[in-house]
Amino acid sequence: MATSTNRKKKNYIFAGVAGLAAGLYPMIFFYTNNFSLINSWKHFTFFLGLFLVVPTFGFITIQYLSRIAWVEQLKPKLFPFLNSVAFLCFIQICLYAKLQLWLTVGAVLVAGLIAFFLRKYFRKIIAIELLLALVGLFWLFPTIKNQWTYSNEWMLQPDDIEEVVFKKRPNVYYIQPDGYVNIDQMGKGAYQIDNSAYWDFLSENGFTIYSDVRSNYSSTLVSNSATFTMKHHYYNNGFNFSEIANARKVIISDNAVLNSFKKNGYKTHFIAEASYLLTNFPKMGYDACNFDYNDIDMITDGFSKEEDITVPLEKFLQEDPDRSKFFFIEIFKPGHVSSSETQTLGAQKEFELYKENLRLSNERLKKIISMIQESDPNGLILIMADHGGYVGYEHMLEIRDKTLDRELLYSAFSTQLSIKWPNGEAPEIDKHFKSGINTFRILFSYLAEDNKYLNHLQDDGSYTIIKNGAPQGIYKVIDGEGNVVFEKH
Repeated sequence: MATSTNRKKKNYIFAGVAGLAAGLYPMIFFYTNNFSLINSWKHFTFFLGLFLVVPTFGFITIQYLSRIAWVEQLKPKLFPFLNSVAFLCFIQICLYAKLQLWLTVGAVLVAGLIAFFLRKYFRKIIAIELLLALVGLFWLFPTIKNQWTYSNEWMLQPDDIEEVVFKKRPNVYYIQPDGYVNIDQMGKGAYQIDNSAYWDFLSENGFTIYSDVRSNYSSTLVSNSATFTMKHHYYNNGFNFSEIANARKVIISDNAVLNSFKKNGYKTHFIAEASYLLTNFPKMGYDACNFDYNDIDMITDGFSKEEDITVPLEKFLQEDPDRSKFFFIEIFKPGHVSSSETQTLGAQKEFELYKENLRLSNERLKKIISMIQESDPNGLILIMADHGGYVGYEHMLEIRDKTLDRELLYSAFSTQLSIKWPNGEAPEIDKHFKSGINTFRILFSYLAEDNKYLNHLQDDGSYTIIKNGAPQGIYKVIDGEGNVVFEKH
């Protein structure tokens, strides 16, 4: 009897381990490669259930049902089949954020082959899965350590700008078209695009178009983190091209720009075409947003759904007519070339795609600007991109290769800056506009009618991570005067 009981216990333990092994490595892999997208307790609970609890419970349930004769007969093939199909489908979710029909069919076929021809090696397969999980922990640990040791001291201001008091109180509309290069760059290098109709539209509508303006960093999250804090982070001295620790929290929950508007009694709005900045459910620091967290998928890259932002914009424009408002409006076009080597269409086709997306971006910008001006003729409209379009590159990650090619560097960092000032009166201090990091510090000086805040302008340099062609590190590649340099930070 004791032997029978021990055997049953071992069978249940084995079933639990088989289920656990199917999801443990995929979960570790997913967190290692997507940590900033899913670093919330809500995500952790969901993935714990999806990757570990569901398969473990499923295998234990099958073991329990094996007291039925036909289940017991199937179990030697069923266990390796379900373990393999679960493992392969979980990996597919990790790579593509969804299940794709033909890959899923392939996973089922591979799992079937394993169940029929390799089932006698099932324990070794489980051992390999657990070994992969152990190795994966060594890759995940630095990411978790970076999160644990993260300090927000870099966000501290050198003066009292977070206590700024606005004397001018226009509604402020910050429109950010992803990857929209400066007027100077649009006709140069690999671009050679006639965009005169758009620039003419801006001029006719009272915009001042600023030339030779750049982003300080190379991608959306890292650039916006610097813009909204008005401080350099230098990638937190890490080596992730597109992410820094807590970037979404910094941009959406708590930063000097957002806090200053709120302290001055502004109602704040975040409107975006996609949920990219919201994927890990950061605490919503804005008073209004066009996304409900309940509508955002747990597994997403943030671009699975595109919103028509004119609908919420029209609604928010009509609300609270007697209150000053700040809008952060995010448009994900014209965008940029593909993010990685495996996705690129090649430099020429990427350029053609950029041109088409530029056309769409211009249409949307004109429509949004017209809506705002019709509702609020004296509003301050700031159009500033987060980074350049990378036209001329095969893919974005080539920015990590050392180069002194001005056209390539400016393709990555050049950004549109166009401002419609209230009453068409641009201030003299607008001569300081050179890069995104100082834009709001200059704007706050204008609103406060106090130039003391200009005493602490940040370095206007542009920085990137270099991994090839020089010792790995963070490098300044364009200095504050717009010269191409190569200086390790």
